[in-house]
Amino acid sequence: MGYAFMERLNHKIRVLEYGAIRSLPGEPLAERLLRIHARLTLLMETYAPGAMALESIFHGKFARSALILGHARGAILVTAAARGIPIAEYAPTLVKQAIVGRGRASKAQVASLIQTHLNLRQLPQPADAADALAIAFCHLMQVSSR
Repeated sequence: MGYAFMERLNHKIRVLEYGAIRSLPGEPLAERLLRIHARLTLLMETYAPGAMALESIFHGKFARSALILGHARGAILVTAAARGIPIAEYAPTLVKQAIVGRGRASKAQVASLIQTHLNLRQLPQPADAADALAIAFCHLMQVSSR
């Protein structure tokens, strides 16, 4: 699961931290969810975010994968709600539109352009972290346009 923490100061967006929370192969689901909750709690204590942005739910081909993703989203939502952090959700096509200018862009295009938009020295890795940066950037652009 990717995460990104950013701030906007005087129309400039600055990346504070980004990365991914990984589970161990064969780790029970409950422990994976606890890992997500514990790491997010620590990150939220460090950065005190004023909002959280997530990719909206999409329909997957595989029911088991969708169910596990739903559990992970639940852990994320509960962690944010427990801290009173408002949550915004964005469709993948809207995120791609905000970053690349078209909703059908590839993950590689999104990662490359998010690197440019955020003036990152290297391409954000892993792909989950690049996605998190794109979603956070999209949220900041949506909020600033209101």
